[in-house]
Amino acid sequence: MTHDRATRRFPTQRRQGTTRAGVALLAVALLTGACGGGGGGEQAAEDDNCTKVPAAVSSEKIDLMKELAEDFNRAWDGQGCVRVEPESVSSGRAATALADGWNSAEMGTEPVLWSPASSSWGAITNQRSSDGGNKFTVPNDPPTFMLTPLVIAMPQPMADALGYPEKPVGWKDLLALSTETDAWAKRGHPEWGQFKLGKTNPNYSTSGLSALVAQNYAAAGAKDNLSVEQLKAKKVVDFNKGIESSVVHYGDITMTFLNNWFRADRRDTALTYASAVAVEEKSVIDYNSGNPDGVLDPGEKPRKPRIPLVSIYPTEGTLYSDNPLYVVSGTQAQKDAADKFIKFLQEPTNQKKVLAFGFRPGNPEVPVGNPIVAKNGVDPDQPATTLPVPDPKVLDAILNAWDTQRKGARVLMMLDVSGSMSEPATAGDPGGPTKLDLAKQAASTALDEFKADDEVGLRTFTTDENTGQPVYDDLVEIKELGANAEGLRTALRELRPRNGTPLFGAAEQAFDEIKSGYDPTRINAVILLTDGINEDGDPADDDAQFKALTNKLRAGSEGEAATPVRMFTIAYGEGASTGQLSAIAEASDAAAYDSSDPDAIDRVFTAVVSNF
Repeated sequence: MTHDRATRRFPTQRRQGTTRAGVALLAVALLTGACGGGGGGEQAAEDDNCTKVPAAVSSEKIDLMKELAEDFNRAWDGQGCVRVEPESVSSGRAATALADGWNSAEMGTEPVLWSPASSSWGAITNQRSSDGGNKFTVPNDPPTFMLTPLVIAMPQPMADALGYPEKPVGWKDLLALSTETDAWAKRGHPEWGQFKLGKTNPNYSTSGLSALVAQNYAAAGAKDNLSVEQLKAKKVVDFNKGIESSVVHYGDITMTFLNNWFRADRRDTALTYASAVAVEEKSVIDYNSGNPDGVLDPGEKPRKPRIPLVSIYPTEGTLYSDNPLYVVSGTQAQKDAADKFIKFLQEPTNQKKVLAFGFRPGNPEVPVGNPIVAKNGVDPDQPATTLPVPDPKVLDAILNAWDTQRKGARVLMMLDVSGSMSEPATAGDPGGPTKLDLAKQAASTALDEFKADDEVGLRTFTTDENTGQPVYDDLVEIKELGANAEGLRTALRELRPRNGTPLFGAAEQAFDEIKSGYDPTRINAVILLTDGINEDGDPADDDAQFKALTNKLRAGSEGEAATPVRMFTIAYGEGASTGQLSAIAEASDAAAYDSSDPDAIDRVFTAVVSNF
């Protein structure tokens, strides 16, 4: 995998407010299909008379949806022409935007067709709309485009150690592994260290939401009719806290875990990075084929992992990502065209294309087949038990409870205050906000995404104006945010740009600070933001210093006695060294974020905090 592939990119978009429930943690790319004239098949992309059908779809199926939209547009044999235009929009972001009343100034064109990854997002949309006094709703029984169940991905040797599949494994088994001291040692493998679970943030990620719902069903001992009252029971609260205690970190996408796992596999350390990760079945197929993020660049060849993953279908049951198809707005002509496109998507020929992408057909008339076969680490006969999407009020209560039950964090924000941070955030606007202005605002806003008992501190780095020596200023000590938030905001407001950028030294200092007070009950991490490259006055030793830094970060994450400090890096502005920052994040088994456009820093900072 390349460094670029490991970096979460946030291209230029309109600025917008950020909240935990509604943040956009995605790179939005407008993908327009060709439009065929009446039966002629000629493109008419510039024909303003075409009936346009904007479609907001979840990112994992954008390529497939684009391909099928182009087929549909070319094959259109009705009056005039139609152009279905898929756009990648995360399920959580679209759910919030629709519930609040779609803001075109922030979100772009309002969709006629919406296809989130799961109908759970439709239920959440209806609940949020109702809570906000709006009347917008989506149907409870939408057509299904394609299916993929949530699974617990586990390295083959670990699944073997649990006796799977001969011995069923469920959330209760994961709870035991999460809370036992020396869980793997008791099962004959002390070299694997503690049990480590990877889960995405349920406010942003469908796999994270599905895992949390399934976990609550298991905690309550229910198969359906999960209630708000059941969620409040002590046994359910304790169950959830136990599971969350083993989390490596959270995040907005499962690709962070899968790419980190794949890199660890190349170093033969996959068994100490993570023990299990909640993902969709399709991701296991992609990983075992040697393509962990599901995307092959031109010329890139897949490399199968040394240790394949096994899909565990929890014995208590699991949920499907059912990729529903909702018609949510538009003129009658647009709605009619959307309905025809939905029927087109469910035709057997097109459902076979769904299979080719690693999903199960939504049309029950099309049988499940390759690549959903045992040799790819999946079981076409599973899941044996499918759990229903809970009532919208229950879903809302599950998300609210998770905000208090999730694993705590201990985080140092390490911010670059070099002289270049005084540059205008927008080229050609010298009177507008500087890069540092926007970074301070973003960091302050992102504090709302932590919970009150998370521990957060602030340190800045630059060089002395006279000596050129590195300067690291501890502005706010690391302590619980509840008593620390205003002090952090005050310190952020008072930041001023100064001189150089001792990047490598800053990263090492931050790592040492978090490691010295390592807390095994928390996610121990650094947020490192810089707009430049290493400038510590001695360029001759840069290569050696960089190598020593990445080796140090990697050593902290490996071995039985690992005390991992995750370093989440933000490349801020066009002058930042994205390759080196990606390598730093990779070495610590974290994630790198690219805010080349300074105007995207609000979204980027909140995306980073989604890991906690």
